[in-house]
Amino acid sequence: MGNIIAFAVLALILVIGTWQLVVWFGEVREKNRKYRAALSHALESGKPLLVAGGSLGTKWFRRLLRMPAHGSGDVCLDIDRRAVSGHPRAVIASITDIPFSDKSFGAAFSSHVLEHLPGIEDAQKATAELERIADTVFLVYPSRQSIAAWLIPDHHLWVWQKDNTTYFRQRGKSGGSGIPQSGN
Repeated sequence: MGNIIAFAVLALILVIGTWQLVVWFGEVREKNRKYRAALSHALESGKPLLVAGGSLGTKWFRRLLRMPAHGSGDVCLDIDRRAVSGHPRAVIASITDIPFSDKSFGAAFSSHVLEHLPGIEDAQKATAELERIADTVFLVYPSRQSIAAWLIPDHHLWVWQKDNTTYFRQRGKSGGSGIPQSGN
């Protein structure tokens, strides 16, 4: 009986692990697709690409290995200096108050930033700022199928998109708020 339980637990761990790898690979594929699309839009417009959320992030291993999560664009903005370390056009600023003029970028790309904001109003303000400074905006956020997304304590919001509308929901609360979004 003990062997059957051990086998069942092992099988369950393997199924969950495989499922999480599939979710993670899907997130990486979507992030890369959106980054390439943002880069393409910026190049076509003849305007620079803004990356909001430094490509190195705050994970120590990314900085140590200089292993970016995505491209860093022409201008890279983050509130944490470590996340944009070494970028020639790094800007230390909040995504809710971007220090650039209207439509000065062909595209803006933001990866895994909005879910860290404290509330829906902050996420709406950040999205409005991205829309203000860029012709097209591309957002990347964790899947609600990701166990890690559920466990990370500083993920305050759920973010998702459907039919060119971006939705936000405060974690632990019902309801949500949607705003129209350009880009994909």
